[in-house]
Amino acid sequence: MKKEFNVNFYKNRNIYFILSSALIILTLAFSLIFGVNMSIEFQGGALINYSYDGDINLDELSAKIDETIGQEASLNKKTDIASGKNAVEISLASSGGLDTDAQSNLTKTLQETYPDADFELMSSNNVSAATGREFFIKCIVAVVLASALIVIYVAFAFRKIGGFSAGVVSVIALIHDVIMVYATFVIMRYPLDGNFIAVVLTILGYSVNDTIVIFDRIRENELLYGDKWTIEELGNRSLNQVLSRTINISLATVMALIVICVVCILANVSSITTFVIPMAVGMVSGSYSTICLAIPLWIMWKNSSAKRPKKELQNTHRSKRENAVGKIRL
Repeated sequence: MKKEFNVNFYKNRNIYFILSSALIILTLAFSLIFGVNMSIEFQGGALINYSYDGDINLDELSAKIDETIGQEASLNKKTDIASGKNAVEISLASSGGLDTDAQSNLTKTLQETYPDADFELMSSNNVSAATGREFFIKCIVAVVLASALIVIYVAFAFRKIGGFSAGVVSVIALIHDVIMVYATFVIMRYPLDGNFIAVVLTILGYSVNDTIVIFDRIRENELLYGDKWTIEELGNRSLNQVLSRTINISLATVMALIVICVVCILANVSSITTFVIPMAVGMVSGSYSTICLAIPLWIMWKNSSAKRPKKELQNTHRSKRENAVGKIRL
């Protein structure tokens, strides 16, 4: 027989709310103190990739590049998977990027300074600041639109158990997950780039899927035990019934991501690492927010809605009594 957990998540809700609030405050504080590393895609600049042979001191190479272009650039050592040669990615945050003459001069300087390294230009990309801002705004609009569609879908699908409340708490949990993904990028000093938007959109779909599974069980139990269980019992028991499924799926997914991460680190493929690690954090956060935030918030909402008509009825009776007393006195 399948084991069913018996955890009172609603009773411990304040612990979860305090923990999540503390993490969000720490993330905002870290961002303000250490700043946010924006990628070339969002703030504009140049992104240049060179392949080379042998082993080169990156500090010396960085100093030579800065001297040649007259600006400070950041370097990221990689491996060209196609050729197996070493590669270096040069990121230059600049509104004007790097023109053709400057790129040619940089290539010539590197080839003359390191004649045995066989420096070869693989790719070069300039992004204007205006284009970067426009792309960033479009990405934010995509996230907001996705969140709005989730509210509409959940509200319609679970309208028999208060669909609007289910949709709102689902999006609150999703906002928490987005902040946790953002925290990973900020703390790990990863640049906010296309990977950030890709992870966020993926987590939105994954996390809301977890939430929908639990609300579907709540809907089933409400039909079976609606008159016997309180809102707290309905939410807690439904959550415990699908808890093992949620945990097992999350563990399996995170383990797969860890394997990919290890392979990427060994292969020195940082572009995938900056996607996989935030993705793993987002997966864990998605399960946590669904279990510990979304359902307790939904129970609180339903309890508040159930008490409101009673309070309004009491106020009506009180008003009638006061009017009756006033007429008697007159």
